[in-house]
Amino acid sequence: MTTEAAPVAAAPSLWKMRLTLAGRSLKQNWSLFLGTRIGLLGLAIIVFYLLLAAAHPILMHTIWDERTYDPIIGYAFDEPVQPAPPSLSHPLGTDPLGRDILSQLMFSTRSEFLLGLLAALMTVCIGTMVGAIAAYYGGWVDTLLMRLADIMIMMPAISILIVLSALFEVGHLELAVLIGLLSGFGGTGVVLKSQALSVVVKPYIEAARAAGGGTLHILLVHVVPNLLPLSFLYMMFTVTSAIFSEAVLSFLGLLDVRMSWGLMIHTTESAGYLLQVTEYWWLIFPASLSITLLCSSFYLLGRSLDEVVNPRLRRT
Repeated sequence: MTTEAAPVAAAPSLWKMRLTLAGRSLKQNWSLFLGTRIGLLGLAIIVFYLLLAAAHPILMHTIWDERTYDPIIGYAFDEPVQPAPPSLSHPLGTDPLGRDILSQLMFSTRSEFLLGLLAALMTVCIGTMVGAIAAYYGGWVDTLLMRLADIMIMMPAISILIVLSALFEVGHLELAVLIGLLSGFGGTGVVLKSQALSVVVKPYIEAARAAGGGTLHILLVHVVPNLLPLSFLYMMFTVTSAIFSEAVLSFLGLLDVRMSWGLMIHTTESAGYLLQVTEYWWLIFPASLSITLLCSSFYLLGRSLDEVVNPRLRRT
């Protein structure tokens, strides 16, 4: 006579438990973020510029004529004198070459976001691994990485970028890589190493070693995840630095880019209108104000995330 074992209720799988905990943590952090006014302001500005970037290709394929509104080769044939002031057909006027400024502004927004996010992602990846490896190994590895970080910090990043841009052709992709290397091996790596030092002495790290966990497993599973909140915080600040650096280099004419906010100001300066702010304000304010607002928005977002990540900064 055979007996069948009674079905045993299967315990929740590990990934479901982790998903539930992650959802609770995300909900709690989101509620904390909603309590920071500066964070909501920064997020609103970012969403506004994202809508501008998304709207440009739609307008180019529906309403705008490519011969007139192309940000690179367009020309406002309906304006007899260039640069033309704002009008119904050109809400932000035209530049000295007869190109629509609103179209240039919206077109450049996409490249600014891509540059900032790519530079920030590289900075986070490099800085997190540098900090984790330096804290875990210590000794000569720590000394080597930290001395490299000291060199990166001592040399002004913008000066290095200017020299490299003058020597080589640098576009948005190359600029993002350079900023990621300078920041990841520089100040970001130092800050994340100090955080990693408080992680590698935890009891569960010793338990992982005793259980036979390899170095790569311990770093990726136990150390790096504990650094990610601080890493994402510095990711926001890196976006600000990347956008500002691109604007400076484009203004100096050192970047190989088709169009950017800094290049819009460079065109104004090359045509001799830069000092005529009151008379030709539309040539300067849209691009310069966009640089200021987008840089400020990511900074404000980073400050609010700092309050979420750091319990000591939270309002009681």
